[in-house]
Formats: sequence, structure tokens, C-alpha cells
Amino acid sequence: MKCTTRLTLTAATTCLFPIATVLAADPAAVADIVDRQIKPLMEEYDIPGMAVAVTVDGEEYFFNHGVASLDAQTPVTEDTVFEIGSVSKIFTSMLGTHADTVGKLSLNDHPGEYLPELDGSPLDRATLLNFATYTAGNLPLQFPDTVGSDAEVSSYYAQFEPDTAPGAHRRYSNPSIGLFGHITALAMEGEFADLIQETLFDPLGLESSFIEVPEEAMERYAWGYNSENEPIRVNPGVLDGEAYGVKSSAADLIRLVQAHIQPEGLDETMRRTIEGTQIGYFKIGEMVQGLGWEQYPYPIALDRLLAGNSATMAMEVNAATELTPPLVPSEPRLFNKTGSTGGFGAYVAFVPEANVGVVMLANKNYPNPARVTAGHAILAELTD
Repeated sequence: MKCTTRLTLTAATTCLFPIATVLAADPAAVADIVDRQIKPLMEEYDIPGMAVAVTVDGEEYFFNHGVASLDAQTPVTEDTVFEIGSVSKIFTSMLGTHADTVGKLSLNDHPGEYLPELDGSPLDRATLLNFATYTAGNLPLQFPDTVGSDAEVSSYYAQFEPDTAPGAHRRYSNPSIGLFGHITALAMEGEFADLIQETLFDPLGLESSFIEVPEEAMERYAWGYNSENEPIRVNPGVLDGEAYGVKSSAADLIRLVQAHIQPEGLDETMRRTIEGTQIGYFKIGEMVQGLGWEQYPYPIALDRLLAGNSATMAMEVNAATELTPPLVPSEPRLFNKTGSTGGFGAYVAFVPEANVGVVMLANKNYPNPARVTAGHAILAELTD
């Protein structure tokens, strides 16, 4: 194991896992690792198409399977646009860390400083960091069906009564991260979708990433499929862009992963933006919640990774322990995020110290444990 100093918000010495040179030199070896996980997965869950991307020691590999449309039989490519569901929260979090980096907001601010209707409300006791980490007082997973207009959204937040103190519990929540993204856009004095495009997509060269897919990219936009293999796409919703509305490709997301693995070559603002999302703020079981990314010590046993990505974590209230000071990674860590819409399923995971990462995009919403198991196996073999 080789040790090196990795540039982070506070420089720390870390140890790099050895990567077998045959993997970096032989695409067939990487393909074998990926295919042994992805092909059975597609067959078991009747997935029409998957785009998988892997980065190994700075080299990118793409493995495309099946079709983006059952009707048209359009082959999946690394540039096929998939709905990535809650992986979108990574971009929302990056926009927030960018705003913090350039002084547009502080994660210690309270929402009432930006939304007068929340000034002095029960939710105003929480900070923007609490909203970004789902620890603001147990906001639910989704907005109630009765909340649809801007006025209804404002009233919902103003009247919400937290049932726990900020920071005491984590409850995974679209309204929580949605408010964080909305306030970030207000602080930056722009529209959320425009800011994501101008601040993140364009500078990082993400040419197939959108909140609203433009007409010229629609032919690359895959159809998602429900359990009956009926074609579906995500419906508009309240604060959807902030919580689950990004559409992207395997090529773009592996580029994003590579930027997170090696941010040192980026300009200072982007480097600090990325490093800000890799800081851990709350510990829930063995999972550490940061801004967007969820992280674990690496190597990690599969059962522990599955526990951190379980329905219990996604659907229930869990006790949280605030990390003081926040965790700036100084030892090998695995970062991951799942995402789903009605017809799509995504998983992204990477280990910076091992210089490896994987992106898995499917046009069917198949179970998270199956995604995590496959992703864990791929990373384990790449770091063996």
C-alpha cells in the first residue's frame, strides 16, 4: 500500500490501494469484472438497458447493454440520457458548497435570513447544513399531495412543526434538500436550473446533463420502464430539480466521479466546491452523511454497505450524532449515492484513495440492494 498526501481542505496523508496493472492495461479484464455483475442483474430484473462506466487509475471504460427504447430498439451508449433520481442531490449539494465557497451564503445560516415567511418559524431553528443533511427536524420523504403551488410550499414550510431538535435525527427528505437548493438559488440570485448549468455542468464539461432535456437531446433521452415494461418518464413536481430532477449520462457522471477523485487539477473554486461535499457532518450507524454523498471507511463489508443504503435509512427516522469537528477524510473512504424515479435506477460509488469509481444507470427502477451489491463487487475486484 502506497502512502501519499492528498489535497483536501486540510491536507492529510492517506494510503493508496495498489491497483493491479493488468486492469489499467487490459480493458478486457475490466470488462470481465463488470459483465459478471451487470449481465445477471439485467436478466434477473428484466432491465431493458444499462450504461455502466468505470474509472480505474484515471482511465475511463464504458460498457453499454440493451436498449434505451423497447419500441425503437435504440442501443444504449455512454451518451444516452437517463433520469438519475436522487443522485441529483449531489449537484444540489455542490451548488450549495460553491455558494459557501464564494461567500454567497454560509452553511450556518438559517432559512429565515432568505425567506421572510420562515423568520422565527419552528423550522428556522435549523441551519442550512441541517436541511442539506436531512437533520432539520424530520421533514418527510415527500411533500404531501396537497402541496403543489409556490404559495402552498411556503405555507407548508412556515407551518411545519419539527418533532425533534435540529441535528438529533436524520430523516431522508426531498423537502429538506429541496429547501436547501431553493435557498442556494436565492442567495446566488438566479434560477436553480440555470445556476446548475452555468456553475457545474458547463465548467465540468458535462454535455449530456440537464434538468430540462432540450429538444436537440431528446433522441438520446432513454425511456424508463415500470414493472409491466410500460414506458414512463418522471413527472414535474415541487422542487423536483433540486431533489431528483437531473438527467445525465454515464460519460458525464464518470467525469464527475473523476473530478471528485482528483480535484487537484481544477480551479480553486471548483476544487473547494467538490472537497466541501466530501466532508462528513453526521454519523448514522456506520454511514457518515455529508453534503449529497454518503460515506464509509474502506474497505467495507457488503452487509454494512447494504445497511447504510437500506429502506430503514431511506424511509425511517434514525438517530444522528453530529461530528465535531466535521470529518475531513484522512483514511480511505467509499462515497456513494443511489437514485430512482418511477422508471429509472442509478448508483454511483467511488474510492478516491484507490483511484476507482463506478457509475450504473438503468432504465428500470430495480432494488437498491441489487445495485449496491453489484457496485460493491466491482469496486472490490478493482481494488483487490
